[in-house]
Amino acid sequence: MATGGVERLRRRADYLRVQAADRRAALPGLLLQAAPGEDDMRRVGFTASRKVGNAVTRNRARRRLKALAGEVLPQHAAPGYDYVLVARQATPARDFAALRRDLENALKKLKLWHRQDGGAA
Repeated sequence: MATGGVERLRRRADYLRVQAADRRAALPGLLLQAAPGEDDMRRVGFTASRKVGNAVTRNRARRRLKALAGEVLPQHAAPGYDYVLVARQATPARDFAALRRDLENALKKLKLWHRQDGGAA
């Protein structure tokens, strides 16, 4: 199933591979992890630990990250990478515009930001 034109990571092994790549950017609203993918696709996964809150809060955080990824990643994330968005304690309550800036800044920090026209910024 795709999230806004981006494929989803489904297997635990993919999540562990992205985590092991040790390429991450932590911002107040989220943690972005990235690793080169197996093909020229963009794939994304989402996670929220118990530190974020109870089940209702974690699900809200994941839903917000999914909506965010659907808006930003298809247009601005470098192809050929797998991404994992990790919720932080601030994710469920953080203003959505601030979350969007966090994701954009994380992509820029990792040098994986691409303009909509396909060029690197």
